[in-house]
Amino acid sequence: MSFAILGGVLLNIGAFLTFKGMIFRAVFIYLIADLCWVIMAYERNDYWGMFFILIGMLFGLLAYWKMKSGKMQKELHKNDI
Repeated sequence: MSFAILGGVLLNIGAFLTFKGMIFRAVFIYLIADLCWVIMAYERNDYWGMFFILIGMLFGLLAYWKMKSGKMQKELHKNDI
C-alpha cells in the first residue's frame, strides 16, 4: 500500500470522525494523513509539496492545541446566534 492510499484512507476516517463530532480525534487522524503525504512527497523529491504540507500540518497542530486548551470554545460560541 502506498503512502498516498494510506493518507487517503486516513482522510476518509478523519472526515467520518468529524461527521460524528469527534473533532479532537479527527484532527489527530488528519495530522497522521498529512505525515503520509509528506513521506510521499519526499519519495518523489517534491520539496515544495513537502514545504506546503508541513505548513498545513503546523496550522492543524496549532488548531488542535487551541481547541484542547479551550480557547477555541469561546470563539465557536460567539457565532452561535
